[in-house]
Amino acid sequence: MMREIKFNVEGMTCASCQSHVQKALEGVEGVKDVSVNLMMNTASLKVEDDVEESNLIDVVQDAGYALSTQKGLKFHVEDMTCASCVSSIESYIGNQDGISNLEINLLEKDVSLNYDPNKINEQTIFGMIKEIGYSPSFAQESTLDSKSMKLSLIIAAVMVYFTMAPMISPMFLPDFVRADWYPLRNALIQVVLTIPVLVLNRDIFKRGFKALAKRYPNMDSLVAVGTSAAIIYSAYGLIQIIGGNVEFIHHLYFESAVVILALIKLGNYLEDKSKEQTKSSLASLLALQPDDAILLEDGVKKIIPLSQIKLGDILLVKPGMNIPADAKVVFGNTSIDESMLSGESLPVDKTVDDEVSLGTSNTSGTIQIEVTKLQSESKLSQIIKMVEDAQNDKAPIARLADEVSAVFVPIVFVIAIVSFILWFVFTKDLELSLTIFISILVIACPCALGLATPTAIMVGTGRGAENGVFYKSATALETASKIDTVIFDKTGTLTQGNLSVVNTKIPKDKDYILDLVSSVESMSEHPLSKAMVLNDSKKYDVQNFEALFGRGVKANADNQEIYIGNRKLMNEQAIEVSVFDQEFNNWSSKGQTVVYVALDNQVVGVIGIADVIKDESKQTIQQLHKMGKKVVMLTGDNHLTAQAIADELNIDEVIAEVLPDEKSQWVEKFQKDSKVLMVGDGVNDAVALTRADVGVAVAEGSDVALDSADIVLIKDDLESLVFALKLSEKTLSTIKQNLFWAFAYNVIGIPFAAGLFHVLFNGPFLNPMIAGAAMAFSSISVVLNALRLKRVSIKM
Repeated sequence: MMREIKFNVEGMTCASCQSHVQKALEGVEGVKDVSVNLMMNTASLKVEDDVEESNLIDVVQDAGYALSTQKGLKFHVEDMTCASCVSSIESYIGNQDGISNLEINLLEKDVSLNYDPNKINEQTIFGMIKEIGYSPSFAQESTLDSKSMKLSLIIAAVMVYFTMAPMISPMFLPDFVRADWYPLRNALIQVVLTIPVLVLNRDIFKRGFKALAKRYPNMDSLVAVGTSAAIIYSAYGLIQIIGGNVEFIHHLYFESAVVILALIKLGNYLEDKSKEQTKSSLASLLALQPDDAILLEDGVKKIIPLSQIKLGDILLVKPGMNIPADAKVVFGNTSIDESMLSGESLPVDKTVDDEVSLGTSNTSGTIQIEVTKLQSESKLSQIIKMVEDAQNDKAPIARLADEVSAVFVPIVFVIAIVSFILWFVFTKDLELSLTIFISILVIACPCALGLATPTAIMVGTGRGAENGVFYKSATALETASKIDTVIFDKTGTLTQGNLSVVNTKIPKDKDYILDLVSSVESMSEHPLSKAMVLNDSKKYDVQNFEALFGRGVKANADNQEIYIGNRKLMNEQAIEVSVFDQEFNNWSSKGQTVVYVALDNQVVGVIGIADVIKDESKQTIQQLHKMGKKVVMLTGDNHLTAQAIADELNIDEVIAEVLPDEKSQWVEKFQKDSKVLMVGDGVNDAVALTRADVGVAVAEGSDVALDSADIVLIKDDLESLVFALKLSEKTLSTIKQNLFWAFAYNVIGIPFAAGLFHVLFNGPFLNPMIAGAAMAFSSISVVLNALRLKRVSIKM
């Protein structure tokens, strides 16, 4: 038996780290399907039951990283004002199963903790904080990282001023610390400024050298070795100055090391801030649940926290409140803003027996609702899980970056060492050779490669969620951009799924006859009968009702014998129907079912019944054709009805009278020549949805279809399918742009740092500090490019 485990990974800073963690886990016997996500700092894997988690943790730790089932969470509590507030929060959530390392900073009003996702989730933790009267919100930044970053930058600025100002004018620096006059004093001040920056950035050295020792070098290893070389050389220079060789004051590299570390700290900080923006869709979803609910118990109102809501509870929801649970309306009428689920801004009218969802907003009337699902099973919880799973998943295109990054850092080390040796051999200039060595190590950036895919995936899935399109995996998001053929189920997908009367021809007493028909058909559960029942019709007493299988019904109503059914029934009763042949031929050709009505053995009219095409189906298929997609309809309905609908919608190919178990076989046939997307809503579509390259289900469909699909459309509107396909194309395009620039940056940057441009074109050498700034910018630019997906226009 296999089980799935998710870990939090600490210490990953670049794509090479990601690759090394993945390789370490894949090397453990019994481990399958490892997926490591640099963006989310997580590892998901399937393992056999006898695999010990402690063994996995040890293996990754040996590779220089930390693995934990615990996930970090930091949030802000603005209304936490005193020590008793701190005590209340500590007492209430500190002892909860699955929560550990709780720390509360009253001054900053921040709470940080670790939690086990297998036992508790962020939604529940926020709910618990709200239960005791506080208002949690997501912290916008890490205060500690912000302070260390700012301090590093301030010291770096002082160092640059201290070492570079005299080059502009000697008067910019006081005489008592000038390098030419007091070299030792100047050098010692540089040491004093360097030490705190080394301390603030000690994690880079710790991770970098540990990974190097384990033969898994990463980005930190490059920076650690490069800056260490600068510091060691400078320390040697300090010894020379102490020994009397004061000229060495002009050959110290302390300022390079300090500036490089500060810029990398800044780059990491800005990168993390940018990453947080990509997670904003999840944060907004988590914030949708209300603080509490109003429980009605024997007519008495009682305010309770969401965690105390039980199935069957009757809750009162007033205008302006968010719905506290998935439920059905049992009293009242209102309009619900469901934009958080569907992306549709227009409120939806709700009345008794209509369903409402946790987190949606009640905009008008007061209603009473009966809870049908617990918080953990709500549609909002399912959506959050879908978004999280998609953002944790790795798209197939990410494998390219993984394969490159696995060998990238070792190759950079080789290039740096070879360049150092060659330049020293040919120039005998140790300082120049060291500058080139440091510049190569610092400018090389596997981070951009590692971030290219997950940032775009995260923003793409987030934007999809905001518009009612939920990709269950990164693979689905990528594959949807490559679709050639779109196959639709008919009933409930292209059509409303409910039969209704679309035509009538009753020459005399039309209203009276329709009232009779409604009264008789109300006795039957057949879908055709339900379509002919009128809610506001006059009711007649019906006697001797009899359903005639495959033909219709007969009964007595208003002292008359009435037959309602198909032509076969009329022929059996010897009732002449030729007077309505024109209607029969015309309506049948349009896919309508023709029902005859006869009173006392005389036909008095015909009714045309059909499953009405959805308003947006035609527009959707036009858009798909513009995108170059082939459109196919696959249905169990008869050929005549199917072809009539296909003709109206301009569908390219129709396959009718298909049994449910044959649908997947047809999908396989189309897959021989193209990438196939299947859209369906019913239980009979589940196998075909799974078989297709991408399965799409509409949220109004069956649970089986939703479980089988790769993409879920929350809006009952097929136009969101077009949005889903166009968004996937935009996302894949962004990923390709990111990968191109990440590769191009290194292809240009590393030869420049190695001095190749100087050799070939007599160009300048690269200063290590500029290399550090460029390295930081490359990662930030990839993340910013991905963030453009939030705003890019997607025309329907």
